Amino acid sequence: MAAPSPLVPGTTVGAAQAALPLDPLENRILLCHATGMTRVQLITQAGRALDQDETARLNALVRRRFDGEPIAYIVGKREFFGLDFQVSEAVLIPRPDTELIVELALERLPQPGQRCRVLDMGTGSGAIAVALAHTRPDAAVSALDLSPAALAVAQANADANGVRVRFLQSDWFAALAPGETFDLIASNPPYIAAADEHLSQGDLRFEPSGALTDFADGLSALRIIIEGAQARLEAGAWLLLEHGYDQAAAVRALLQEHGYSEVQSWRDLGDIERVSGGRAPR
Repeated sequence: MAAPSPLVPGTTVGAAQAALPLDPLENRILLCHATGMTRVQLITQAGRALDQDETARLNALVRRRFDGEPIAYIVGKREFFGLDFQVSEAVLIPRPDTELIVELALERLPQPGQRCRVLDMGTGSGAIAVALAHTRPDAAVSALDLSPAALAVAQANADANGVRVRFLQSDWFAALAPGETFDLIASNPPYIAAADEHLSQGDLRFEPSGALTDFADGLSALRIIIEGAQARLEAGAWLLLEHGYDQAAAVRALLQEHGYSEVQSWRDLGDIERVSGGRAPR
């Protein structure tokens, strides 16, 4: 596809929306980002002419998107579970499918007024941890990640959304205190196999590879979490794991092999088994 022709100063907002080469929703997002206008203003001020700086910013943003860069990285944010999250190339872009693990966790947390300690493993942008802490402010939420850059983004997101989360730099369970246990553990770990062709397609080309793939068969991080969580969960507490579209059966088998009960999988909005989990041995 040929590169888009740049807009010129003086183009109206309405004409710009019609001329931009992207999906209409993406056109609106980039136009708002370049001009500072709201979506309502795009309609009510459709005849306003873009000035030189606005036109230059918009052309640069469109070029980046045309080259394949994800919208979320271009504008630096993404909505997740009704909250705004800062994102950068240091973290995965939060996706609607991951809201399923938040919903499942909320259904399985101890009731308000009871002790409630939650761990999010491989937190990235902090999406799961921050969403849980925002919905259940009584919960003591901890989150860990190996990447200092990711943890900086996650902390900024916790601060921006007014929640308290304890963030730890940790290679999985390594930085946790001896004997520390939780009433629920949730994780969206790297689960794409190293040879998966999707890693070289679409938005995944721009996202941090270490957060996408385990550089092996796609199950190694899941194995580590399933085995290690046994010593970190209270008896009967839930372990919830997001995984790939074709991994549900393998994850259920791993959970059963390690003695978890009530092992099951749940489907996302696309009717794909996206999360599997079980309860720690009593």
